[in-house]
Amino acid sequence: MNNWLNFTFKKIFLFALILLIAINSVGVASEDALIMKTAMPLFIPVFLIFFLVKYNKLGVAFILFLLFSFLGDIASMFFSEEILLEATSILYIISYLYLLIMVLPKFKFLEVNAIVGTYLLLVFSITIYFLYLIYSVLQTIIPNHTEVLLFGLKSAVLIVLGFISFAVYLNTQTKQSVLFLTAIIFFGLSVIMNYINLYYLYNWSFELLQRVLYALALYVMFIYIMNSNFIKKPKQIKIKESEHYASDTVLS
Repeated sequence: MNNWLNFTFKKIFLFALILLIAINSVGVASEDALIMKTAMPLFIPVFLIFFLVKYNKLGVAFILFLLFSFLGDIASMFFSEEILLEATSILYIISYLYLLIMVLPKFKFLEVNAIVGTYLLLVFSITIYFLYLIYSVLQTIIPNHTEVLLFGLKSAVLIVLGFISFAVYLNTQTKQSVLFLTAIIFFGLSVIMNYINLYYLYNWSFELLQRVLYALALYVMFIYIMNSNFIKKPKQIKIKESEHYASDTVLS
């Protein structure tokens, strides 16, 4: 019975994702400013309402991640275009830092294999180098140095987050580590699509793809939290003192 209820709940949760993507698709395709501004901030409240129907436990770090992400989503309703990008970047950076707090305790650097550790450091160094090159190019294109700095900070936090999530996956190879890494990849791809829209070429299909990737990231992160609630610590079997003595007598 519990398995059937769990299966039904996951289908409902998936339906919520599809419905939210459909609403955003209509808004972006029709270029309706009102729908586009209101549809994006719906992701977190809707997912959270459905989540709280069945679960009542959330970690502090995840709550704060949701809070700052939601504030970043609704920033377009309260800030003008001049400071909108800076405000949303700061809020998203803070939210990603709370994801970093969530995954850091699972990162055991001393337990990482030497070959795997070398590979991770090499990938991390190459990624940081490419980020530096992009940052240098943007400094010559964008006159607002604060905007470029925030771009660099947000990208750096995501790179560190992805690096640690990947390291945890290689070290544990559990379903939970796969879910967390998948969510971070979706967040990163969403940010990349946002950068393309802002700095290279705006297209409604890129805008829609950015929203879909962001929705998928949130969906997978909620699935990660749901599965975390099901993980139970193994029970320790206590041997009674009388049984211990009895076994000793038999063996003797």
